[in-house]
Amino acid sequence: MKVFVTGATGFVGREVVRELSAAGHKVRILTRKGNAQQTQEILSHFEAEVHNGNVVDAASLQGALTGMETVVHLVGIISEAGKITFENVHVCGTRNMIAEAQRAGVKRFVYMSALGTRPNAVSRYHQTKWAAEELVCGSGLDYTIFRPSLIYGPQDHFVNLFAKIIRFSPVVPVMGDNRARFQPVPVEVVAAAFARSLAEPESIGETYDLCGPETFTIPEILDHIMRAMRRKRLKLHVPMKLARCQAGCLEFIFPCLFGKPSPLNRDQLVMLQEDNLGNSKTANELFRLRANSFRERIAEYVR
Repeated sequence: MKVFVTGATGFVGREVVRELSAAGHKVRILTRKGNAQQTQEILSHFEAEVHNGNVVDAASLQGALTGMETVVHLVGIISEAGKITFENVHVCGTRNMIAEAQRAGVKRFVYMSALGTRPNAVSRYHQTKWAAEELVCGSGLDYTIFRPSLIYGPQDHFVNLFAKIIRFSPVVPVMGDNRARFQPVPVEVVAAAFARSLAEPESIGETYDLCGPETFTIPEILDHIMRAMRRKRLKLHVPMKLARCQAGCLEFIFPCLFGKPSPLNRDQLVMLQEDNLGNSKTANELFRLRANSFRERIAEYVR
């Protein structure tokens, strides 16, 4: 197929492009002018066409899907800065991509949502992901929606963040409810699901959870990372009121002083209080997915 990929220069996007290319699909990626280096990294490894544009700018998408058969829409953010908000990126960006797909006659649309997305979600991240899902479901396109859990891999912003703290600090802060449980999933499993869904008519009109086989709390995840790194550190629980104050300050400082999203925000703290669990049995069987042990997989790159 001829596949158009948004978010291709991101952590998940690069792996999706790898899987699509390996399966013989022809890929066209959407890139912004500001990420030329990431684009060149992709082009140095894979043969792909490039369309310069931004999902939040509908005019920049005109002609992007000419000759395409499928859209794989991966764009998402976990923190806001300026006009780069959950509403603009998740909702307006998805609306723009759907409209362009309809205009170009592209019928297949595969969307990356997130585990925990649901009606009446507490976090704005999940609220806007739900709104985007509703747009996809009502679009009239042959859609498939994936809801991954926390995604990890060699270039992730999850395990690697903890590993960096463990490497340089004798104390590791633990924010949030120590009882909330998560099912981390490897990035290669997520990418395989997206690529294989294109050859599975049964996946049209369906929504799938993508989860790892193991369930952990955040302290347990930290313990596994420390074991993989062969380091011992003190875990320090940060009271939620203090964590919210810290996150609020960072949300103000980073956009104003550095022009970047905050590495921690209050919406993330909300999500850390909730179980992030799903049932990936259907996806695993249909797309022939299998995830290795979390500890074994992260040991390959955190050391």
